[in-house]
Amino acid sequence: MSRVSLVTFILLATMLPGSLSEVSESEEVIVTVDSTNLRFSPSSVTIEEGDSVRFFWSGELLAHNAVAEDGLFDSGEASRNVDYTFTFEIGTNGTHQYVCEPHEEFGMIGEIIVEPRDEPTSPEPGEDPDEGESSAGEESWIPFFGLEILVLTLLAVLIFHLGRIRGVGQVSLSTKKSEEE
Repeated sequence: MSRVSLVTFILLATMLPGSLSEVSESEEVIVTVDSTNLRFSPSSVTIEEGDSVRFFWSGELLAHNAVAEDGLFDSGEASRNVDYTFTFEIGTNGTHQYVCEPHEEFGMIGEIIVEPRDEPTSPEPGEDPDEGESSAGEESWIPFFGLEILVLTLLAVLIFHLGRIRGVGQVSLSTKKSEEE
């Protein structure tokens, strides 16, 4: 059974990341606290809608937090150890100022500029290109059936393995009748 588990794990590890990478194109930007302990680093970031900002610091001398002035996000109470991620969904584009509440008067502020995500433009109805033609920037789409193949392969391996365990898959070329003759 351990061989089947190993084969299953290897198949999943090699096939799923490729198909999942097409699903998500969001990025994560990390904001920390600089060595002065009174500034965010970087203090200004530019991202697109759908991207995330991760506020991360550990073992800092002073306790910090990150709170948006417009109330969009709040990392919670000030702490010496923070690991807080906020994803800027579609519709949150614009400039968002944020502060460390205990150190705002010392200038511990930052800004996140969220730009609208560029969506691929689709042709207007009735403006379909002729068959066989494609524009210079257009990519051809080939369906990927990796997950279906993986499931069918795993099912075949499972059936084969269960058949071997139960003795169903053993076939003999000779029968009792031919052995007696």
